[in-house]
Amino acid sequence: MPAGFHAGSRELQDRFDTRALADRIDGLLVGDAIGEADRAFIEARDMFFLATADAQGRPTCSYKGGEPGFVRVLDPHTAAFPSYDGNGMYLSAGNVLVNPAVGMLFVDLERGHRLRLDGVASIDPDDPLLADHPEAQFVVRVRARAVYPNCPRYIHRYTLVRRSRFVPRPDCPTPVPEWKRSEWALDALPAHDPARDPGGREVLGR
Repeated sequence: MPAGFHAGSRELQDRFDTRALADRIDGLLVGDAIGEADRAFIEARDMFFLATADAQGRPTCSYKGGEPGFVRVLDPHTAAFPSYDGNGMYLSAGNVLVNPAVGMLFVDLERGHRLRLDGVASIDPDDPLLADHPEAQFVVRVRARAVYPNCPRYIHRYTLVRRSRFVPRPDCPTPVPEWKRSEWALDALPAHDPARDPGGREVLGR
């Protein structure tokens, strides 16, 4: 049985008579390596969606954003991305520690193109790539299992208005999110969180 297809996939393929098409796509377009065109596409993106599941198989999906190139392709089988400060729940990264199977969806909303990368993720607190990403808490590496394009038919077209000012940049202090200064959150923040005392940092709502 082709990689990624299971009894549930086959049941629906047979119900809608798409088994032959699915096998053709799997044979022609799905691989386990990141090609040069895939690499260029991935490293040009400033966001992607990350799907993970916990040890019981309960899924979650997260949006990950950064500067273009924040996801790096290290070799034909490995991609890596930084994890920045968030809400402290660590739903996706926590899932990786108990169930390393992940799915990454890269979308170009301006031109209408998308690419999937499914693989096995790992987190090394001493990853040497950490030094390349200011303010990142850790780096997630993903070993590719399946890399393939997706049909672009239903991608709505959007134009970039501006990139998030919260993405850490080496040339300016990162703003503090306004919600962390709220009464309900302030006393629960980690001791080192700059939101406790922003000093010269700007406080932004979004």
